[in-house]
Amino acid sequence: MKRIILITTMLIMLANSVSLPDYSRIEPEVDRFKSETGCNSVSVVIYDHGEMTYYGDSKALYQIGSMTKSFTGLAVEQLINSGSISENDTVAELVPGFTAYYDSSAVDITIRNLLMQQSGFTNSETDYPSAAEDMSLAEWAEEISGRELKSYPGTEYSYSNVNYNLLGLIIENVSGKPYRKYMEEQVLQPLGLHSTTVGIPADGEHVIPGTRLGFRKAFEYDIPVREGSIPAGYFYSDAEDIGIWMSAWIKAEYPEMNEIISHLDEEGDYYAGWERFDGDTIGHSGGTPNYSSRIVFSQSKEIGVCVLTNLNVAASTDSLCNNIFAEIAGYDHGDLSCDVWTVFDIIFTSVSAICSVILLVVAFMKKKGVLIGIGSALALLLVLVLILFPVIFGAGIREIALVWAPWSFLTGMIIMAADVVLAAVKYCMVKVNEGRKKTG
Repeated sequence: MKRIILITTMLIMLANSVSLPDYSRIEPEVDRFKSETGCNSVSVVIYDHGEMTYYGDSKALYQIGSMTKSFTGLAVEQLINSGSISENDTVAELVPGFTAYYDSSAVDITIRNLLMQQSGFTNSETDYPSAAEDMSLAEWAEEISGRELKSYPGTEYSYSNVNYNLLGLIIENVSGKPYRKYMEEQVLQPLGLHSTTVGIPADGEHVIPGTRLGFRKAFEYDIPVREGSIPAGYFYSDAEDIGIWMSAWIKAEYPEMNEIISHLDEEGDYYAGWERFDGDTIGHSGGTPNYSSRIVFSQSKEIGVCVLTNLNVAASTDSLCNNIFAEIAGYDHGDLSCDVWTVFDIIFTSVSAICSVILLVVAFMKKKGVLIGIGSALALLLVLVLILFPVIFGAGIREIALVWAPWSFLTGMIIMAADVVLAAVKYCMVKVNEGRKKTG
């Protein structure tokens, strides 16, 4: 009897000494995220040694952005394993008529280059524009074909949606099936991912509308999902399906999954839609103009976390996911990161307010010197934004203002331009009136 009591006591002491995940801290973290970003819908799934825990609506469907790449990557690895293609096959061989150039000379891009994001393409919309709304993958590839690469294939990493959209087209050409049909039959259905869809779900009942920041609030915001862009970033899924997806990778249910992970030897390695982070942590983020998401998992620790949100605040979403993962793993974690678009919204909300006041001041101003000063300063600021932002973000100012940036950015720019125009008009009016007084 004494032995039983002693063993029981030791087991209790041992259990108390083990640092268990503090799940009670996770929901406040999610609430804080929503408060600081303005995001109105967040779903979280945690996989912990075979157990699933959900926060938010587990059946709510979100656009998962570039997390889609891991689905495309798995399909390609299946084709490699079956012998249908090899890593050394070139895009030109699998997409008839496709060409690429470096230093004005034709070069080959291999499947491996695409999977590793080392093709020489970048994510610059100016150099390599996404598909138009009515384009198929094949039609988009024709538009991209013949362009100059930024680096020689296989020499430099540069993240690009082009690579995975080309892989989507290769899946079509090799399988003889539309990308959507192949992914449903060979990836989604076998894994039991019945809520995950290739593009917008036919039944939108559970779809959480995407949103866009503006004046510290989130406004419902919809964008078209283009067929020629789906393989790189436009699947929809919910927390329950993503939990199944994480479980499959942690358990390596398909041989292709371990083969993909075997390519991720060191921190920073990228292959088939996955990146290796600290230790053996593997994951990927997703961000579209109206959603952001992130997934991370560890096979050795048998844990994983995914965060799905309906607002484009990728850096904040990433840090929320990382913090929850660290909590489950028993690590220390940092504070919630502030996303660049949140910073933009704060800045341009202020700019909109200040420029509105300036507009009123200019309307009643009669001093030429002040009008010249105000107009010149704002014109210079406007020109700097128009020149620098496309360089910084690798996209045209139209796309930045109308698609990606918060509504406050567009509003601030319009009011600023109105200030410049009004200052110029008022200056001319004052000068004309002065001339009349002199001649009168």
